[in-house]
Amino acid sequence: MSQLRVTVWNEYRHETHPGIPADIYPQGMHAPIAEHLRAQGMNVRTATLDQPDHGLPDSVLDDTDVLTWWGHLAHDDVSDALVAKIQERVVLGALGLVVLHSGHFSKIFKTLMGTTCNLKWREIGERERVWVIDPSHPVAAGVPETFEIPRSEMYGERFDIPQPTSLVFVSWFQGGEVFRSGCAYERGRGKIFYFSPGHETYPIYYQKEVLHVIANAVRWAAPAPDAPAPVYGHVPVPLEHVTSNE
Repeated sequence: MSQLRVTVWNEYRHETHPGIPADIYPQGMHAPIAEHLRAQGMNVRTATLDQPDHGLPDSVLDDTDVLTWWGHLAHDDVSDALVAKIQERVVLGALGLVVLHSGHFSKIFKTLMGTTCNLKWREIGERERVWVIDPSHPVAAGVPETFEIPRSEMYGERFDIPQPTSLVFVSWFQGGEVFRSGCAYERGRGKIFYFSPGHETYPIYYQKEVLHVIANAVRWAAPAPDAPAPVYGHVPVPLEHVTSNE
């Protein structure tokens, strides 16, 4: 089996300023995610917003099986042309997409969902408890029935997304809200997973359970080997003999 090719994309704006989150993620939030995926035997590169072509020229996209996406401050700075390329590769080319935390407001996620992807939020450092709702789903493999994130940003319902193909995780927050925190989708040939834990002011991307979920999501979203591509357009010759009634 060939090595899974993953590109970990991060906006990388928060971490370029002194203080938090730079103190927590001195090499960027993408660094611990990429390090963990490499430790799982994946071929991993990183890309950031302010690189040429946002770090995602055609050569990189064509060499990527799964793209992970984290953004917050600068969703509007991502070019529409890049979003269109990623959308086409997901729907027609089976590129896997794993969207993290505030990436719910990214252009690519909203484009693929077709909704506002809006939600409720609060940042007071409250406890989050993640529950496995679908233990049979591959993204839940090896995840305990429930795990706790000591300090997190609250995301609450209503979350304006389409009904997921599978709802894998639901989070409860200390302040009382609940949230659909792990949602699986299929769009054309591609698979998409949204996972909400990961606010920039807390060390959530060092937590083993969170990293385990991300790795599972990457494996699940990867294109199936040798999956046949759909055929579209005019089909002049029928498969079976047709007797004309004219």
